[in-house]
Parts: sequence; structure tokens; C-alpha cells
Amino acid sequence: MDVHRDLGDVTEDDIRAAHERDLEIQDDHGVRFLTFWFNQPDGHAFCLVEAPDKESAIACHKASHGLVPHDMIEVERPTVNQFMGDWEANVPEIARIAGPGSSLDSGLRAIMFTDLEGSTAVSSREGDGRAIEVIERHDTIVRTALAAAGGREVKHTGDGILACFNHISRAVDCAVTIQQQFGELGDDRPGGRVRIGISAGEPVDRDDDLYGAVVNLAARICGHAEPGQILVSAAVKELAIGKSLGFVDRGPIALKGFDDPVRLYQIGVLA
Repeated sequence: MDVHRDLGDVTEDDIRAAHERDLEIQDDHGVRFLTFWFNQPDGHAFCLVEAPDKESAIACHKASHGLVPHDMIEVERPTVNQFMGDWEANVPEIARIAGPGSSLDSGLRAIMFTDLEGSTAVSSREGDGRAIEVIERHDTIVRTALAAAGGREVKHTGDGILACFNHISRAVDCAVTIQQQFGELGDDRPGGRVRIGISAGEPVDRDDDLYGAVVNLAARICGHAEPGQILVSAAVKELAIGKSLGFVDRGPIALKGFDDPVRLYQIGVLA
């Protein structure tokens, strides 16, 4: 995946035209452009390309429009499958655009799950009153952070929330804010901490709910996190442009429902 940063006055039409020129000559360079996304508010573009090496992809860009990427990130095939689903059978034919007034939504979303630690145990050990108290506190913290980051609550899961974001970096900001808020409470009792998992990709949006591999992945990541942790997929790490947070590689992890191990990263949270 190549990354074009700070494109300035480049417009949606410019990006769309550049993508079409890439497609016209990609065979000459032995590459295959699968899709791309244009984050118009931030001026960043991302191209997902299958190529024998970085030089071939860069050469195609140079020959077609001259927009040379600032960075090239090698993405493992399992990550691509989690990100795009069955891309071999359904390669997108048009650019993906995100931004105010755009004629085409990118479809790219960050999916975030929160999970309140030990909420069931709270009810059985301390009573329903305490259980309601910790859930309401969780909901207030998460919903306040969502509103500030421009996220959307998709549904309440009983002891957590499923949310989505149009911008990966805002999902990361939101997760960090949530963990900082819980950390400031200093409540080490059951129900006092929260797990967070984030993935990125193109979910299926139907009947005000989200479905698909990217949603399942976020749920599994959240379930693997320890209380107080934020775990994210490789796609989130690679697309969180401009973030100075430390991403700690937790290695490939076997997650239920996924054939290949999934590389996860932990985000450090400053107190």
C-alpha cells in the first residue's frame, strides 16, 4: 500500500483521474491497482496495489501522473483479506472518496468495540445497583468520547458498545480518550476497567447495523485485549497517519473464526 500525504489543493476529480491513468498503464509495469481511498479533509490518499516490488508501483505512478508516494507499506495478504473481503472476486473499479460534498463515500470504516471488564461478576457479587452504576458510567464515558471524535454508536452490546468512524485516526483518538478517562477514575474493582479493540475495512451496513469480517475481527480483537488495553489490527496501525502514539507489536495471534493468525498492535496510553 502506498501513502500520499499532504496533497494540498488536489481535488476529488484529480485523484479519480490519476487512478484511471494508473489503470490504463498498470499492465506495462506488471502491477495491479486494487483500490484506493482519498481522505479529502486531511489531504491523504492510499493506494492498495499488488506489485512484484515497490519500484514497479512507483514507476507506474511516475509514468501515469507523477504523484510519487511518500511511503510504501508492505501489507500481508491476510490483512488485505480482513480489510477488503473477497477482493480477488470483486476488485473495485472506481476510486473511493471521503470528504464533505464528495459524490462517493469511501466505504472505509474503523470499527471499535468496548467491553466492560467483569460486568456479570459485578451483578452477582455486588448486586444489580452496582452493575447498573458501572454500565451507566461506561456508557457516559464512551458516548462523550464518541461525540468528540465524530464516531457513531451502532449498538449497545449489554456490557459494551459497537461504534464506527469514517476516519481511522479519530477512532484511535477516541479509544485513547476512553482509556484515559477510566484510568483517571482509578477504580480497580470489577467493572472499573474496559477493553477496546479496533479494526479497519469495509463493513456491510444494513438496517442500522454493521456486519462482515471487519466487524467480527474487531469483536475478536476486543475479546483478546486485557482490561485497560487498546488492541488494533495492522490496518489500523498503517492507516493512523500522523499519530505519534507507540504501537507495540503483539505478534500474530490466532483468533476464532479466522484461518490465518492476525497481527495485533497495542496502543500505549499516557496517564
